[in-house]
Amino acid sequence: MTQRPTDTHLLNLKALWIVIALTLVAASCGSDSDFSDTTEAAFVADFGEATDAVNMSATTLAFATEEQAEFGDEEAPLAPSADALGSGGTGTEVLQVVDLGRDIIFTAHLTVAVGDVAAAGTEATNAIQALGGFLFGQQTVGGGEARSTLIFKIAPENFQTALAALGEIGEVRTQNISADDVTERVVDLESRIKTADASVERLQALLDNAGDIKTVAELETQLLDRETRLETLRGQLRTLRDAVGLATITLNLTEALSNPAMNVQVTAYPATDDSGASCPGDGGISVLEGESVTVCFEIFNIGDTLLSGFTLRDGVLDLDFEDLNVVWGDPAENLEPGQSLVLSTAILLERSLRTQSRITAIPVNEDGQRVEAREVASTLSIFLGAEDPGGLPGFNDGLDRSWDLLKDLGGLVVLAAGLVLPFIWLIGLFLLYGWWRRRQYDGPQDVVEANPSSPSPEADSS
Repeated sequence: MTQRPTDTHLLNLKALWIVIALTLVAASCGSDSDFSDTTEAAFVADFGEATDAVNMSATTLAFATEEQAEFGDEEAPLAPSADALGSGGTGTEVLQVVDLGRDIIFTAHLTVAVGDVAAAGTEATNAIQALGGFLFGQQTVGGGEARSTLIFKIAPENFQTALAALGEIGEVRTQNISADDVTERVVDLESRIKTADASVERLQALLDNAGDIKTVAELETQLLDRETRLETLRGQLRTLRDAVGLATITLNLTEALSNPAMNVQVTAYPATDDSGASCPGDGGISVLEGESVTVCFEIFNIGDTLLSGFTLRDGVLDLDFEDLNVVWGDPAENLEPGQSLVLSTAILLERSLRTQSRITAIPVNEDGQRVEAREVASTLSIFLGAEDPGGLPGFNDGLDRSWDLLKDLGGLVVLAAGLVLPFIWLIGLFLLYGWWRRRQYDGPQDVVEANPSSPSPEADSS
């Protein structure tokens, strides 16, 4: 027999469906809800089976409430909006600082290469001042390698805009940005300050009611220690808040034409080729004695500065820059970064040798004026082998070998003398010992000859 549902059962069923519907709405929206703790308790009391659903709704509402307390009435920002992006000096979008209700210290270190360090420093200062910042410190070095370090302070909301403005001054070489969240440190310092302040007040009250001198002295000592600790904590908190309130940007300005450099390669190939058509050759070659080789010199400008005033000197080959033939490029023109200059010369190789070529250049600016107080230089060497063509040796060959043999004998004599010299004292000691033994052996005979009146052994026997 089927039991007819009562009105109470129907009422409970309707209420359960209402709870489930409200729970789904709260979970999907995650925002405002009219569900209060009192309403929830009433539903739980009336409908035991709906407890889990109501708890889920309360959890969702609590999470939404925490988000609203953290970020205000608006939704928590999951990604920067289009309004938070601005254009930087390089044409890329710059992410603006978003206020998350946290205590964050923003710092940046920037290195920018410029043509004029002094003018760039003035331009950077003006750009920061236009954004409400100011110059906090500066150190400048002039001369051939001018450089300047400037420290700026600026509001965090203008931090990224300031970086973009400084990047437009010249060529950005390096850029490091950091954000340090010090919220926990600030909260901890505030709590410790509050505790220390209360302790100071209690000690002050005890000191006011102290009656004997000993108690007063002890309380004053403790009070001084607590006040000192309190002021230290307050100073640390002020330092943190100052760092949070103003972002720090350290700008290093360097001369754009401050890294001159060149790379030189020396090669050779067997031929008498004044034009150097086969340059570059090999790193090291061997030919028969009396044959010619062509030596190639390749100069590469691998820096960021024009190079001029080339010189070359090789004492082994007895070469100067004027003795070389131009294969590629023009030594009279400035050698631009990334370009090369190829030179060559032909020599008659009569013996094996190792070259020692030193090439120098002067860094200049676009006007041809020297921009460095020093010159760039490179020294390289290459081995050129001359092999014996064979056949019967001649008079000169015999003389050369005899001279080599004599030098080898002289070297052996010097070597032997070097080996014996540390032990020369042993030879002297051995000679002294032999002289002493000889004196011991000849001693009794000398005594007999010195005293002839003493009877001889034959006289005693008679």
